[in-house]
Amino acid sequence: MKKTLSIALMALLFIFALAGCGAKSQDDVVQSLSKKIDKMSGYKANATMTLQTGEKPVKYSLEIWYKKPNFYRVNLKNAKKDQSQMILRNKDGVFVLTPALNKSFRFDSDWPENNSQIYLVESLVSDILNDSTRSFKKKEDSYVFHTKTHYQNKNLYQQEITISKDLSPKQVRVMDKDEHEIVKLDFTNVQFDPKFDKNAFDMQTNMTGAQLELPTLGEDSKPMETVYPNDTLGLKAQKEKTVKTEEGSKVVLSYSDENEKKSFTLIEQKVDVVPTQQHVSIPEGEPVDLGFTIGAMDTNSISWTHNGIDYFLASTTLKQEELISIARSVYEHVSK
Repeated sequence: MKKTLSIALMALLFIFALAGCGAKSQDDVVQSLSKKIDKMSGYKANATMTLQTGEKPVKYSLEIWYKKPNFYRVNLKNAKKDQSQMILRNKDGVFVLTPALNKSFRFDSDWPENNSQIYLVESLVSDILNDSTRSFKKKEDSYVFHTKTHYQNKNLYQQEITISKDLSPKQVRVMDKDEHEIVKLDFTNVQFDPKFDKNAFDMQTNMTGAQLELPTLGEDSKPMETVYPNDTLGLKAQKEKTVKTEEGSKVVLSYSDENEKKSFTLIEQKVDVVPTQQHVSIPEGEPVDLGFTIGAMDTNSISWTHNGIDYFLASTTLKQEELISIARSVYEHVSK
């Protein structure tokens, strides 16, 4: 009889132990994520990013490398793979490369610190750890967190981060205040603690490698089409003029309110591939994620290149987050 009771008790304890192993609490998951990030030496990841641009979703592929403590390589390509940009951080600073145009920007920046980054694993975990009001739910094969964000674009107000049971990121959905999805990122592969080649984060090595991957492009003889911002913060178009320069024609768009207390200027110019690499240094600037491309931002302006067009957006009366909102809306589908 005693033996029978002993066996039954052991069986019951075993069942409870199994149940306990399979039911991680929110605190358990958070602590495990924190330990994983602390112990890892870095990672390589692939992801697909989908932007809700207004008319139809636009997809980009990303390759993300991170090596502790602060080396980064993020390669952004469009769906056709004929355009790419890369953001690098190494011992020499932060670089934004546009291989198709043979152009690079250099910043004395602490990027990616101080702002959320949808494609960086440690940034997502930091958002989870630092939000005491986060929500949490368990699914059959994953954990889902809902957190606040710290993106440069304040329209990206909240996010849903889905983590696999093995603590790898699966998906991130970034939304506005009304929970309308603006950006979605699906991780397709994440490898922790990989080995990196000696020149994995070298600027020149990456520029050359990215250029070799690009298809050979013929000279684009099509005239430039002016692209207008979809989000003007309520400011009205005041003037549009074409200016002839030695480098070619520029289109200058001016916007302001009725009292001219707020205004901005957008300049657009078609660019050609330069035969020798063009390096632009912006010591006090910062890379800015515009979704479809990476721009260069300083106190009063943002410059970026997209589909062979150079854009320069400037204002002395608007905040940086307002400039970012305007810049993110300068996209093909709003051409007139």
